Amino acid sequence: MSNKKLTLFKKRRLRNRNKIKSIVNNKIRMSVHRSSKNIYVQLIDDKIGNTLASASSRMSVVGKDLKNTMETAKLVGKEIAQRAKSSGISEVYFDRGGFLYHGRVKALADAAREGGLKF
Repeated sequence: MSNKKLTLFKKRRLRNRNKIKSIVNNKIRMSVHRSSKNIYVQLIDDKIGNTLASASSRMSVVGKDLKNTMETAKLVGKEIAQRAKSSGISEVYFDRGGFLYHGRVKALADAAREGGLKF
């Protein structure tokens, strides 16, 4: 990543996280990270600083053989929704970090909503 891209990414991440934290309190944070090959999502309780559930495209449940597609992101979204339900979590707030709400990040969010998570 060039220096300008990295700077813009960090600015977006901080702006997004600060805006969400000022509005929403006492909810679980659903943090998304997207690399060039995989997508990862975690449910984090910021009060105690623990990860309650996680899912990624590298898991055998999702299927390691899948390519970098929207379908993989949808499967990860469905998996995190199932894990959230089994942990007793129904409402979260969506932390996309510095990633744009577009493509794989949006597909993951839509699949998690279809799976029953509210945000």
